[in-house]
Amino acid sequence: MAGGEALSAYRVLIRATRKSFAGDALMLKASAAEIRKKFEENRHVTSGTDLQRLLEEAREASHFISTVIVQAKLNDRGGYAIKPGKEHGGATLEIPSEEIIRKSA
Repeated sequence: MAGGEALSAYRVLIRATRKSFAGDALMLKASAAEIRKKFEENRHVTSGTDLQRLLEEAREASHFISTVIVQAKLNDRGGYAIKPGKEHGGATLEIPSEEIIRKSA
């Protein structure tokens, strides 16, 4: 990717993950590594069309992370609580099953 637009897209993605995964060190580390990997893979892209497509994908990913992902937190009763913010307004929340949660822990 080239120049300032790519750096800006990278920073926006990192900020989105920091907000969505606040307090979850594992997800923060994994998401930062994945973002870095994708940008490194495309470091040498020079085609204007390809660059614009990649920048649009980065914008879509940032929007998705910011508006769709809501981190569930373990509460005192042993269940999980979800507190969507105003940026999640109108979104449909999918609550993972206990089996999926156990597998990811």
